[in-house]
Amino acid sequence: MQNWVLSELDSGERVISERLDHVRSAAVGYWIGAGSRDEEDREAGVTHFIEHLLFKGTARHSALEIAEIFDGLGGELNAATSREHTLVYARIPDHHLATAVDVMSDMVFAPTFAELDAEREVVLEEIAMYEDAPQDLVHDLISEAVFGEHSLGRPVIGTAEVISSIGADAIARYHAAKYIPGNIVVSAAGNVDHEELLALLESALGRRAAEEPRGPTVRAPLVEAPPPRLRFQRKDTEQYHVCLGAPGISRSDRRRFAVSLLDAILGGSASSRLFQEIREKRGLAYAVYSFVSQYTDTGQIGVYVGTREDNLAEALRIAADQIADIASGNLPKRELIRAKENLKGRILISMESTSTRMNRLGKSLISDSELLSIDRIVAEIDAVEAESVCALAATLLAPDKLSAACIGPDEARLVAALDKIAPSLARAA
Repeated sequence: MQNWVLSELDSGERVISERLDHVRSAAVGYWIGAGSRDEEDREAGVTHFIEHLLFKGTARHSALEIAEIFDGLGGELNAATSREHTLVYARIPDHHLATAVDVMSDMVFAPTFAELDAEREVVLEEIAMYEDAPQDLVHDLISEAVFGEHSLGRPVIGTAEVISSIGADAIARYHAAKYIPGNIVVSAAGNVDHEELLALLESALGRRAAEEPRGPTVRAPLVEAPPPRLRFQRKDTEQYHVCLGAPGISRSDRRRFAVSLLDAILGGSASSRLFQEIREKRGLAYAVYSFVSQYTDTGQIGVYVGTREDNLAEALRIAADQIADIASGNLPKRELIRAKENLKGRILISMESTSTRMNRLGKSLISDSELLSIDRIVAEIDAVEAESVCALAATLLAPDKLSAACIGPDEARLVAALDKIAPSLARAA
C-alpha cells in the first residue's frame, strides 16, 4: 500500500513525504540532480565544492548563524555528493520543521559563495587526506579502470588542479545551470504533514526571483563501457589494496534484486564466501568484501581485498575461484535463503530510521526509479531464483570482463597475481 504523498510546486520542484505518527522527529532532504558525472573535465569536482559552499552563508544567514541555528534545534545538518546527485539533509525535532525548511531553502537556492578561498583550502585538505587513505582511493582507481575517460571514471571529490584554480564565476554558472526547480526533489519522512510541508516550501521559495519553470536536466547516457583496464598507483604501503571490478546494471534493471543477493553471497556479510574463505579460514586479509553501485544507465560490481605481498596471489585466486564457483551454478538453497533473509532483514530494520525513509523517497524520485512498497521489495527478493544469481555472476564477473586497480609497492607482483585469474588483463598490462 502506498504510504507517501507526492506533489509538484508551481515552480517545478517535486515534493514527496511519508508521515510516521509514532516518531517525534522529521528528516528532510533537498536532492539536486547534479553529480560528478555531469561535470566537464575542466570543472571536475565543482559539484562537491558547491556542496561545501552551501554551508558558508546566504544573504540572510552567515555560516556561523547556520551552524548555531541547527545546534539550537538539537538537530543535525549535513550534505553529500555522489556521481549522480547532491543531497543536503537535516534531521530535527518535528516542531522545528519550519525553521529547518526556511534555512535549508536559502542554502540550496541562494548561497552567496562566501569564504570561497578558505573553503577551497578545506577541500584541498580533504583531497590530500583521501590520497593518504589507499583503502578508499583504490575505489576511484577501479572506477577509472572500468569507465575509462567517461565522467563516471572520475573521482567525486575532484582534483587539486581544478579546485585550486576554479573561479567564483564558473562556480556560480554551474549552480545556476543545475540548481533549477525541475532538477530538485524535496523529500521528508517522520512526523510531518504533507500540506504543511508544501506551505513551508512555498513560503521559503517565494523569496526567490521569479523564473519560468524548467524541467530536469538531461545527461548523456553511457552507450558502452570501454575494454577492461588495469590502474596501478605505486605507494610504499604495508598492504596491496586491490579491487577487481566490471560494469554492472542500472538501478532500473529488473535484475537489481538478483545482483544485491549476489553481493550478499559473495562478500556482503560475515558469512559471505570471501569473508569466510579469505579472512576466517586462511587469515589472508583483515578487510575483504564485494560492492555494487547502480546508476541511471549502468552500474559497477566488484570485490576489494587488502593484503600483504606474500598473500596477494592466493587471496586474488580464492576470490576468482569463488566467483567462478557461483557462475558455474553452485549455489546451495540454504545459502540463497540465508542471503535473502539477510537482505530483507537489513531493509526492514533500516526502515525504522526516518533518514533512511527520506533517502529512499528522494533517491527514487531524483533518479526516476520505480518507488516500490516494502512488501513489494520483499516479494521481489523472495522471487529471485538461484539460476538468476549464478547467471549474473557468469555474465558480469567473467574473467575477460574484469578490470583491476591497485595501490601498493610493486606493480609486477600484482600483474603476476592477475596472470592466474585474468590473463588477458595481465598481458595487456
